[in-house]
Amino acid sequence: MSKRKNQADHEDSDSDLEDTPAFIDVDFDFFNFNATNDYHAIKRLLDQLFGVDAEGLSTHALADLVLSQPDIGTTIKTDGEESSPYAFLSVLNIGVHNDNVSIKSLVEYILAKSKGDDAFHESLSTILRDPQCQVGLVLCERLINMPVPVIPPMYRMLLDELKDAVEENEPFNFTYLIFISRVYKLTPEEEEAMTTAQQQSGKASKRQKSQNSNGETNGRSPDGVYPFHPEDEEIRKFASHHLIFPYSNAQPRNAESFGLDTAGRLMLVPAAQLTELARVLGDVFQPPGNV
Repeated sequence: MSKRKNQADHEDSDSDLEDTPAFIDVDFDFFNFNATNDYHAIKRLLDQLFGVDAEGLSTHALADLVLSQPDIGTTIKTDGEESSPYAFLSVLNIGVHNDNVSIKSLVEYILAKSKGDDAFHESLSTILRDPQCQVGLVLCERLINMPVPVIPPMYRMLLDELKDAVEENEPFNFTYLIFISRVYKLTPEEEEAMTTAQQQSGKASKRQKSQNSNGETNGRSPDGVYPFHPEDEEIRKFASHHLIFPYSNAQPRNAESFGLDTAGRLMLVPAAQLTELARVLGDVFQPPGNV
């Protein structure tokens, strides 16, 4: 049985042929994790989340761990409970699962990447060693065409699930939350080319329109770094530490390189801020027509 239903508008794939874009309605259902049906989709989304570094992070074991706690977190599907998830949100207690091969790999990875910021690295090292600190690893990923307004309901449901779990004396009373996400980088030349192409077309690209409807502005980033997920910019505002880091297995790039220049993102958020964070996400990323 689905947890709840949400409706969102998607642009039709042929809408760029018309002056007025066409939309289709899609119903998104929110489900608990289903270990029988969700493994392959969750692993694929985890591989997407960690990019070219995924192979060394035991994402198969991480997917199993996510699915082992079906009542914490949410998947989004469009064709019933037995279909594949298009998105998911979960949180894992790093201390409880510190013997799991995937958590061991991720803790080493996170600590290594945080060395790019001395203060961040020191804070992470301290809280991960402190037995009084309960540190949660937030994992959230979705297919590229999923609209951002589906994300706030997932966080609201997560708040309720964590509250219920704590009342049952389960280990989800977190002190800090670590968020891992992705960004892409554009050179000034790539930004200029993108802007020129949009101006010549006389209208914004479909991707840009989607971002606009999801609450993201068209402004150019001062450092050329852009989030894959617009909500990350709101999460960053609640973070005590924030870092963009290069992937370990990224290939050297030159003028002939194909595809986006991607990187990882780490954010450390006091868990006490999660309720306010969920509220802000709901305010900023409302479905079209609700603003």
